[in-house]
Amino acid sequence: MAVRAMENQAVTEHPDIAVLLPCYNEAGTIGDVVSAFRAALPSARIYVYDNNSTDSTALRATLAGATVLREPRQGKGHVVRRMFSDIEADIYVMADGDGTYAPGDAPSLIDTLIAEGADMVVGTRRGVHADAGRHGHAFGNRLFNLIFRKLFGDEFTDILSGYRVFSRRFAKSFPAISGGFEIETEMSVHALRLRLPVAEVELDYGRRPEGSHSKLSTFRDGARILWMFAMLMKETRPFASFAAIASGFMLASLFFMAPVVAVYFQTGFVERLPTWIFSMALMMIAFLMFSAGVILDSLARARIEQLRIHYMSLPVPASGRRPAARAAIADQQTGTTQAA
Repeated sequence: MAVRAMENQAVTEHPDIAVLLPCYNEAGTIGDVVSAFRAALPSARIYVYDNNSTDSTALRATLAGATVLREPRQGKGHVVRRMFSDIEADIYVMADGDGTYAPGDAPSLIDTLIAEGADMVVGTRRGVHADAGRHGHAFGNRLFNLIFRKLFGDEFTDILSGYRVFSRRFAKSFPAISGGFEIETEMSVHALRLRLPVAEVELDYGRRPEGSHSKLSTFRDGARILWMFAMLMKETRPFASFAAIASGFMLASLFFMAPVVAVYFQTGFVERLPTWIFSMALMMIAFLMFSAGVILDSLARARIEQLRIHYMSLPVPASGRRPAARAAIADQQTGTTQAA
């Protein structure tokens, strides 16, 4: 029992931390980012995942002291899936390699994860509107956060932040279906659907240095995020999704049906038979959509239960384990009670 308590103390006081930096053509900043993380988290292992960069990103990351790995499938979602699959750690710190997130804030995020017993801590961006080159991105950020809160809940204020800290439980239970920048949205929905403990820490958001350019496309990536919202609604809240579709077909059916029914009550004849048949077809589709929503909702609940069981089967985060001193006191109290 004493050996087990010492192991718990080691994990709690000295967790194994991995810093994960997905990168695509960030040669101008990655060296400084890696060096800053090494200074902020001296005991952490730093991994840079090169996502088909055409510049010297991999070389500069290696020279700065990071372990460089490669993910050939283009897109941040593919990189995150690979990182969580490959790397074993107690705590995962994920940031971008462009220097917009301060590595010095990482200890604060980790402390919050441990203190709150959370599975994910999001570094929300305080200065996201300060950069004049990001007006379109800033508007999209506000819009997407508003839509997210309406569809899935209001536990997050910045779903698109790329600065996050995860427990091992989260990393190993997260399916990571997305392929691109919409991966942060999927992370937030995953935490909400499993009712995982989460927290937020407001942080400053920096500017990109000269010569560094954002890889985001306001319209293309915005459309992909909206599509991800629709897909996640279908997967996580199928009854609401299909009920909305069913309501649309039903309203259309009633719109075409109303004049035919009005004439029927006046004359006793169905004068516009094709319109009547079309309206009834729309009504049948509405009932089919509603039935599909009921069935898929039951399947979605079963899927969530399976994900939750898998999550519970993973090791408890370091913050949930008792330090040796507390374990020894609890064991001593237990022995005293039994002797009495």
